[in-house]
Amino acid sequence: MTIRSSDAESVDLVILPPVRDLGDGFTVRRALPSAQRRMVGPFIFFDQMGPTAFHGGEGLDVRPHPHIGLSTLTYLLEGEIEHRDSLGSLQTIRPGAVNLMTAGSGIVHSERSPASARSTGGPLFGLQTWIALPAADQEIDPAFDHYAADQIPTTEAEGVRLSLVVGQADGLRSPVKTYSDTLYADLLLADGARYQLKAEHVERAIYVVSGAVEIVGQEGRFETGEFVVFKPGAEIVLRGTGDTRLMLVGGEPFPEARQIFWNFVSTSAERIDQAKRDWREGRFARVPGDDEFIPLPENS
Repeated sequence: MTIRSSDAESVDLVILPPVRDLGDGFTVRRALPSAQRRMVGPFIFFDQMGPTAFHGGEGLDVRPHPHIGLSTLTYLLEGEIEHRDSLGSLQTIRPGAVNLMTAGSGIVHSERSPASARSTGGPLFGLQTWIALPAADQEIDPAFDHYAADQIPTTEAEGVRLSLVVGQADGLRSPVKTYSDTLYADLLLADGARYQLKAEHVERAIYVVSGAVEIVGQEGRFETGEFVVFKPGAEIVLRGTGDTRLMLVGGEPFPEARQIFWNFVSTSAERIDQAKRDWREGRFARVPGDDEFIPLPENS
């Protein structure tokens, strides 16, 4: 994980997540958590998956694994992923749609390429985030919700197109379930187009998916793959440099610190230790139709 400085007065931190090859050319960039910044608002994990192009017969195969204390949100830009979980959910996610899986007290899921995509091959590119649950909701019953692309509210004007994935902004309200103040949006800027990122959320950041962006009236430019964390309350007007795609990330931070180990998030180290034992000893529910699993990491 690399951090670079910025001359922009409104910028707190710029994270340059490294590219990691998970095999067969499938790469991820992990911006959160980092040593310098664990969370932005309720977001405790931020991964870019791909972009990659699978050959025929190849595909994504993330075997069943557990979560507690968080919601996972999957948002694709290209390709398809088939989600299965221990509640019996089976859902293919496609670009613009949202898969929200709330782990709460515990859930297990797998993520694989559907048979149709695997047979022909094709692209896969997307983002997966983990949204930590408030302390009072960490042990709620697990749930799964899917929202089709046409359910995600969108506004477009003067070279700016914003799809509000989670939360409220710019007169829009997303139907995606939230448990705390959360902002997550897909923002497209034409060359020279401007967007005001309002200060209504305590913590805010952008992830540059493609292109580059400047802050009007301030020094510096932010490039593809950079995760830019802003100072609370700062006035920010973003300007695209060429065609640019950003994810807006934000929300109110929690008063309590979060522990994170592997796929487990909690305010309590003891609760995470219990989840480790439960997974090691086979006490989590299984995923119907998917009998494989990822073992607990060694030395844990």
